Amino acid sequence: MSDSDISSILTAPDPYGQSTEFAYPDYPDMRADFTIDQGYAHYTDEDHAVWRDLMQRQLAILPGRACDEYFDAYASMDLSQSHIPHFDDYSDRLMRATGWQIVAVPGLIPNTHFFTHLANKRFPVTHWIRPRATLDYIQEPDLFHDFQGHVPLLLNPVFAGYMEAYGKGGLKALKAGTLSEISRLYWYTVEFGLIRNKEGLRIYGAGIVSSKTESVFALESQSPNRIGFDLRRIMKTDYRIDDFQESYFVIDSFEDLFAQTAEQDFLPIYDEIKNSPLLKPWDIAPGDAMLHRGTRDYVLKR
Repeated sequence: MSDSDISSILTAPDPYGQSTEFAYPDYPDMRADFTIDQGYAHYTDEDHAVWRDLMQRQLAILPGRACDEYFDAYASMDLSQSHIPHFDDYSDRLMRATGWQIVAVPGLIPNTHFFTHLANKRFPVTHWIRPRATLDYIQEPDLFHDFQGHVPLLLNPVFAGYMEAYGKGGLKALKAGTLSEISRLYWYTVEFGLIRNKEGLRIYGAGIVSSKTESVFALESQSPNRIGFDLRRIMKTDYRIDDFQESYFVIDSFEDLFAQTAEQDFLPIYDEIKNSPLLKPWDIAPGDAMLHRGTRDYVLKR
């Protein structure tokens, strides 16, 4: 890939099925697979301070809310609270544990490359961290979201296996023209999934784990629906990208999630649901296993 190819604007759906423009004019070291060097020396004292503040406030709110699997993985990582992590150091730890690696990317990357990385046990982590002015919310995933939210669970062998299988399934979905369907699965599990254990509901999705406000909202607000995991239901359910979710889907275990997804062929499922109407994020469908019927108070009061 030439420098002119790299710096051009690419239009493609992002991993969540949204149309996104990729414009990367300032990365001369970008490789054909959209990876770059982390460029650790470029982080400022303020960048490290933002990481530290985000870590400290999130670790204060996650106990009793994040699942045990997340905390077990986090403890194994020994993730620094004081400074932005060196990707290579943690890649080595992941490689020894589950065979995964971290690769630095400039931001959202085209689907083919995203799925290819996952299918080959490489997780793309955005190399930049949000400015302090957007501490609570950013539109695109940054280093904190990607690293603190996603990376720890890649130490869990079952969840890591699910992510690898998802990447392989994503490549098949691109060929089958079913990107939207499989993107919804990623959204409602990897990003915004809940899990049920003996203590009650807990969070595991990175979009929740890395968010101060949604960590509380997802579990404690009366507003959203909480629905038992159903693969077909999720694949035909739209989602919000600009606010809290109006429905969360709940798995019983990572083993059950793996069995219901990674161990079956999605192509017949795509055919089965292709004429089904797209459900709104707040819809309740016949057959839903309702754990909590939402009031929608949050949405109605905005």
